[in-house]
Formats: sequence, structure tokens, C-alpha cells
Amino acid sequence: MDEDDSGRSLGSGRAASADARKATGQSEPSSISASAAGSSRKGLRNAARFWEPRRLVYNLLLLGVVLVWVTKTWPHFRPAITLASLEIMTVLALLANLCYCSGYLAEILIQNAASTSSWNRQRWAVWVVGTLLAILFANYWIADEIYPFVR
Repeated sequence: MDEDDSGRSLGSGRAASADARKATGQSEPSSISASAAGSSRKGLRNAARFWEPRRLVYNLLLLGVVLVWVTKTWPHFRPAITLASLEIMTVLALLANLCYCSGYLAEILIQNAASTSSWNRQRWAVWVVGTLLAILFANYWIADEIYPFVR
């Protein structure tokens, strides 16, 4: 065994600290990090179970906004329906899905602070408010940024 400058064995120091942790009810440091990693994985799994099925509804609602705009103003948007515009619409759809991922950020920030039952109720509010903001933003983007420039 290794010894420090005072002549004490380092191995016995580790054993003493392990005994002290056991006496105070503390677990081994590696088990603490393992349990934290396990609860973090469980939290992410729970988050995915909530957010991912609703992503389809979110995308369908945004698609509905686009379809209403196109059908209500069809003669105006007719020249904009081209293969080149498909690339732009794909990028905008990817950006909308990137914004949807902010739900995971809220999940991470709030999950540890709130109790599970209260957070489950609040998730719905976060989803509804976020989806309504996305619909508002899509309407603004179409009305102010896309509609005026289509000729």
C-alpha cells in the first residue's frame, strides 16, 4: 500500500472515508453519479414520451395554417408553387421543428424544480402556448415576409 508523508497508509484512509459515508447514510460517489445518470435518462424518456407524439399534431396544425393561406389567396400564391420553393418550405419546416425542440429545454429546466404531478399538468400548458405561438409566428411570417414578395 502507498503511504503519505505522515506514514499513514492511503488505503486505510479510503476505507475510513467509506466507513464514514456508510455511517452517515451517504452512498459511494460512483453510485451517486450512476443514479443521477439513470434518473436523467428516465427524465428524457418521459419527456420524449410526452413531446414526440404531439410533434405530429404540431406539424399538422402548421401545415393547416399554410394550406389555409394558400387556398384563401390561391391566385396570388400560384406563381410561388415551384420546385425551387419546395426547398425553402422544407427549410422552414425544419426550423419549425427545431423550435419545437424548445419544449425539451423547458422540460430539462422545470423537471428538476417541479414535482412530477404538477409538471405533468404544466406540460400541457407549455405545449398549448408554444403551439399557439408557432401558429401566430407562421401567420406573421406568411403575411409579412412571404406574401408581399410573391409576384
